[in-house]
Amino acid sequence: MSEIPLELEPQLSVQPSSQPEPERGLRPPPLFQLPLPNQDLSETHHQPQLQLSEYVPEHQHQTQPVWINHRRLLLLLLGLSLCAVILGVIYYMHHDHQNRSKNLAGTETSCVSPACQRASARLSMTADPFTQPCDYFLFTCGSDRLSPDSGGRQRGQGIPGHPQNQKEEAVGPERKAQKKKREDRRLREDKIPNRNTVLLQYLSEILESKDRLGSTAVQKAKGFYHSCLDTKSIETAGAEPFLELIQKLGGWAVSGQWNRTDINSTLSLLMRDYATFPFFSLSVGRDPKETARGTTRRYIQIDQPDLLIPIEWNSKTQKSQARTQTLRPFLASCQRYLELLGAPPSTRMIHVGTFISLSSELAVAAAPLHYRLSKGQLYQRMTIKELQSQAPAIDWLGCLQATFHPLPLTEDDHVLLHNLPYMVQMSRIIGNWLNRHELRTSGPLHTYMVFNLLHTLMPALDSRFSETQKNLSVALGKSEGVAPRWRDCVLETERGFDLVLTDLLKRRTAHREAEEIIQNIFTSFKSKLRKLKWTNQTSLQLVMKKVHSLIPRLWTTTEISSEAELDLLYSEVTGGPQSFFSNYVQLLSLWQKRRRKLLTEQTEAADILSVTPILQGNELLFPMGMFVPPLFHPTYPRAMNYGVIGFLIAKDILHMILPDIYSQSETVHAVGECVWAHYLTVTEKASRGGVFSLSAAQQQEVWVQYSALQIALQAYHQSLKNHPSDTSLSGLSHTRLFLTSFSQVNCDSDPYRGFMPLEPSFLITVVCAKSGLCPTNLECPSKTQQHVLQTC
Repeated sequence: MSEIPLELEPQLSVQPSSQPEPERGLRPPPLFQLPLPNQDLSETHHQPQLQLSEYVPEHQHQTQPVWINHRRLLLLLLGLSLCAVILGVIYYMHHDHQNRSKNLAGTETSCVSPACQRASARLSMTADPFTQPCDYFLFTCGSDRLSPDSGGRQRGQGIPGHPQNQKEEAVGPERKAQKKKREDRRLREDKIPNRNTVLLQYLSEILESKDRLGSTAVQKAKGFYHSCLDTKSIETAGAEPFLELIQKLGGWAVSGQWNRTDINSTLSLLMRDYATFPFFSLSVGRDPKETARGTTRRYIQIDQPDLLIPIEWNSKTQKSQARTQTLRPFLASCQRYLELLGAPPSTRMIHVGTFISLSSELAVAAAPLHYRLSKGQLYQRMTIKELQSQAPAIDWLGCLQATFHPLPLTEDDHVLLHNLPYMVQMSRIIGNWLNRHELRTSGPLHTYMVFNLLHTLMPALDSRFSETQKNLSVALGKSEGVAPRWRDCVLETERGFDLVLTDLLKRRTAHREAEEIIQNIFTSFKSKLRKLKWTNQTSLQLVMKKVHSLIPRLWTTTEISSEAELDLLYSEVTGGPQSFFSNYVQLLSLWQKRRRKLLTEQTEAADILSVTPILQGNELLFPMGMFVPPLFHPTYPRAMNYGVIGFLIAKDILHMILPDIYSQSETVHAVGECVWAHYLTVTEKASRGGVFSLSAAQQQEVWVQYSALQIALQAYHQSLKNHPSDTSLSGLSHTRLFLTSFSQVNCDSDPYRGFMPLEPSFLITVVCAKSGLCPTNLECPSKTQQHVLQTC
């Protein structure tokens, strides 16, 4: 198999411990050759001394004038001096390069910033890939990997035919469970959390900071966050805040106190003030057909709702239906909710029964996305007046005007429908239930809307409600791990105070340093493209044309220009730390105001929770959430920044620009197989077993991540050429710090994670197969290397 060059800057590599041969073209004449690097300098004193007379024939002493002899002697001495100077410079440069290349503690300037001190402490407590290569690199990134917060799985687990699986079949379940627990704990300790978790942790640190100098809007956001963390007050309040809210809405028949409010008036209140949409869902967005033509106008988009009752799609009847096997636990959860809300036992079953019956009828009208796509039901444009004639039970203009007040909406304005047949059927169902005289006193439609409001406000209620919801999820087979409270509180704060958090993040982002690394990685990416072996030149030309048209930059927002503007925007919000329920109700109102503002905006606001780049026109936008500690910090050594965030940026670009590169370049197959050969060589030494090959998708993902590492390393070496100075941690050389930092990158939570058959840090062993790049040999200390691994 032909070797694929690594494409790195060798002069900046860290040399191995063994001494290289002297460079060709710089070797001096044998008589004036300096001692070898390993030779004792004292030995040079025993070399024969140079006799100048040997260079002057004897008869010339008698015939040449004395001044000529002196001139020749002077010239000879000058020549000898010049040679000595040149050789001295060469000797100094040679040994200086070797000393810089070796991993000698204290040879690099240490970074002492607080961020670097934390990073150094983290590195000192994690496994060193250069001292524990066999134990460190053999984990995998399969699709069934556990969440980052719960660790990872064992080496080779989930890979069909992997020898590790064959070996562990003979091990008892208890022993395997204990071993897996140790492995998972070690992964949690050794790895940086995934990008989403890192960003949420950083935002939580901002919200928990004691700084009182921020704007009023910032203090309100912090107050909301802390009220969310105050679970003691939430438990003490119980269900009382929600019951008081029901009374403000006119009561409900469940409690026997209901003023029989009109369905559309209640629906308008829920949509306007509580962001609750019981019978349909509402969003704001563009029409893809117009976007393709460059139009940025946004529309109100109406879709089927997320029904509370569990449903399934019947492919034979082409209809949805309630899942019969889940009706019993769903019934039990509804009864429990009414019990918590103080409903009399004698009436609970009646109201629960009508709620499930109405939900089941609406479920039949719903359809999954793939079916609606096949039927062309998405983005159907019509006026509000036309929609009113198709689904008359809903006062569409009145509800939409209340939701988007004070925007002037008329019946001639267009909306986009994503399931018009559902809207028609939903209107008929509501009409039928309104005309059932025997149910007029029980208000089933009103109760249905209150149940949906309860679901909206569930995060602000005490733990009895969330436990009921969790029990239903377990019964439905959705036993997901419970997220920590701080994580939920950050997400809830972002829903209403996203502009505040965006402004805080913008002020803390190192814009210049982030832009610099984006540009350097993108330049290295373009260099990588030119060196690929393409199947045809047309593909190459199309890709290069697309790449050269892109403008990579940091994705910031100009939506808010000052703290005063933020304070004015949130002037109606109290945001106190006292009552989380009242704060949450205000959050829902804020959320709806943001939805209203989206309808008139022309530019795409930066998504604060985004951690991967997006393409917007000819701009390649990198969100600020990518550039937060511990992934990135302006005071980190550049080796750390390029080893972590540089790699992630390069990987994102490759995924975005070259989604189907496998079919366009034979390099992908060659590199994928080469890297996999390295992996099999190492694993077969630890445990013998069968050999299997990678799928095309797996080969492509291996190539993407290996190429991303090469791109980041090349970009870092180029930055060193342009700006030679860089700090370090723990005295590690630049390249070793780069690779050690890269080893801390976790298997990323992206759509391609399931295709990566090995841990990203294993790629270090492949990179280190290139002679002279790594400071130590990454062979297993307990095994004998039987053959030299080739360079990929």
